[in-house]
This record gives sequence, C-alpha cells and structure tokens, in this order.
Amino acid sequence: MSTLNDIPLPRALDRALEGELRRVIDMKTKPPGSLGRLESLALQMGLIQRTTKPRIERPAMIVFAGDHGIAKEGVSPYPQEVTAQMVANFLSGGAAINALSRSVGMALEVVDAGVATPIPIDHGYERLSLGLGTHNFAREPAMSRDVALEGIARGAGRVRHHASLGTNVIGFGEMGIANTSAAACLMSRLCDLPIGECVGRGTGLDDRGLAHKRDVLGRALALHRNEGDAIDTLATFGGFEIAMITGAYLAAACEGMTVLVDGFIATSALLVASKIAPEVVDYCVFAHASNETGHRRMLAHFDAAPLLQLDLRLGEGTGAALALPILRAAVAFVDEMASFESAGVSNKAD
Repeated sequence: MSTLNDIPLPRALDRALEGELRRVIDMKTKPPGSLGRLESLALQMGLIQRTTKPRIERPAMIVFAGDHGIAKEGVSPYPQEVTAQMVANFLSGGAAINALSRSVGMALEVVDAGVATPIPIDHGYERLSLGLGTHNFAREPAMSRDVALEGIARGAGRVRHHASLGTNVIGFGEMGIANTSAAACLMSRLCDLPIGECVGRGTGLDDRGLAHKRDVLGRALALHRNEGDAIDTLATFGGFEIAMITGAYLAAACEGMTVLVDGFIATSALLVASKIAPEVVDYCVFAHASNETGHRRMLAHFDAAPLLQLDLRLGEGTGAALALPILRAAVAFVDEMASFESAGVSNKAD
C-alpha cells in the first residue's frame, strides 16, 4: 500500500516569466485586456509551461468509475448496476463524453476504480479497481486511510502515463451511482457548510427523494464527527474514483499540466487535493458551473470564475471537454496574432 510520502506534491507556479508574458500579450494588435479571459488563460498556461509560447499537446480526458455503498440507502433513483452499464457505454463510444471528446480532439481513457458489478465489456479500459465499491458510509467509513492513499497513488500513476505520451492539458471525469452523496459530504466537511447547502438532486431525485437524501447524509455526517485530516475525510465519505481523481490533480500539477476542472464530483476531489497541497489550484482552469446544487458554492470556495455556464449536470468530464476549444483560442492568439511592431500598426500613445 502507498503512504503519504508517496503522494506527489506540486510546487507553486514559477512566476519569473510573468512580466515578459504580459508584454507579449499586451503587444498584440488589440487594446490591452480586450480579449478578456483569453488573456488570463494565456498567461496562466504560459506560466505553467514556463514559456512565452504556450502550446496544447495531446489533450486527454480520464474518466474514473467507481461504486458507492451509500447507494444502499436509496439516495439515487438509479440502481447501482448502471455504473457498469455506463462504463460499457463509454467503451462502446456511445456516451456524451465520447461524442464531446471526439468533437474537441481529446484522447479518452476509462478507468475501473472500483465498480461493484461486472462490466459487460471486458477490454479497452484500465483495471485499477480498489474493490467492489466502497462501504456504506451511513454505517461505517467508506474505505480505510490506506485504501484512500492507494487510490490517490493509482490516479497519479495514470496521469504520469499520459505525461509520458506528451499530454500537457488534461481533464478528469467520473461515473458512479450515488457519487453526488459522497461529494456533498466531502463538501460539507471540507468547506464547513451545512449539508442542506451541499445536497442536490443528483441524477433526478424528486422532492421526497431529495429530503430523504438530505436526511441520510445529515445522519452520516453526525456519525463521523472526528475523521481527522483531508485524507481521513476522503476515506470516510469519498469514492474510489474520487480518491483517484485527487491523486490525478496532484500529479498533473507536478507534471506541469493545465487541468480542466469539471463539475460537482470532480471539484469535490479538488477540495481534497487542495487541502493536501494548496498549490494545485494554480494549475487548474474551472471549466463550467454545474447545475447541481452546491457546485457554485464549491466554486466560490476557490474564488473561481468558470469559463462556461451551460446548466450541465451530467459529469463524465463533459464540461471540461467543452472548455478545451477556449484554451485552444487562448494559445492561438498568442501564437498567431501579429504584434503592433510586426504588423506596422501604431500603438496607443503613452
């Protein structure tokens, strides 16, 4: 099993090039700041890549799938076997993330982090399972601390694999029935918020189902009052896929990647990662504001301004994939726009 010493920890961004990058951006044939968020994205990517000419190389999406014991409490309208069925859908190319990844040119990988039922297709994915779903955290911790650490290490390993293939922009998706319950409890504990501000309808609970979910999670939080640090909190409430995404964030930052942050579940993993190493957030671009209750409060916790607001609440990494063309535009203007000097255009007077 992995230990805390095995977890890769990123450093804060080296800002030595910031002045030069700002000059390059400001000297393009436009009024300063007129390309808005594209300019701040170009600056961020240049700092991450330590260059005045940032590039996007082999962008990738990793979708981690895992099941949750809390599903036994009836917190989702879908049965647990849907997780395995959706993994098969990913592998057959028929899910939303397949279509969107293809449309924006992202390599797609699927990881079995701990699916509880047999996956109908037995090839085409990475087998990193930590078990047949987590324990029911309404009764006991979802996993041990050792298992949480092992999940973090395995997620980090997948990112290092993609780094070896040349990837420098990456996103993380997830699939797991009842994983909004895990994310809501992580959010409540790590952001110190009442569970009522964190719980949403997930995959479509009605009012009665939402009230039941809120009650179950409130009692679970009361049961586990002293779980310690962020890794212990992850072990108590998290999922195997959330543990692996936590490690994936940390490794991506260590590898100097720009990370596209998806919705509610993916951001809950970032909450854990940022408690371990706050510097990880410097490498993150918040792709969108999910329509799941609680996600906007998560974004506020990070003081984040998401690129997109499309009322998405699917997960799978779909919002992260949709944001990739905006990153492409940010690096394109730095690379392709003329400067005032090269175009022979008069700049504004000092």
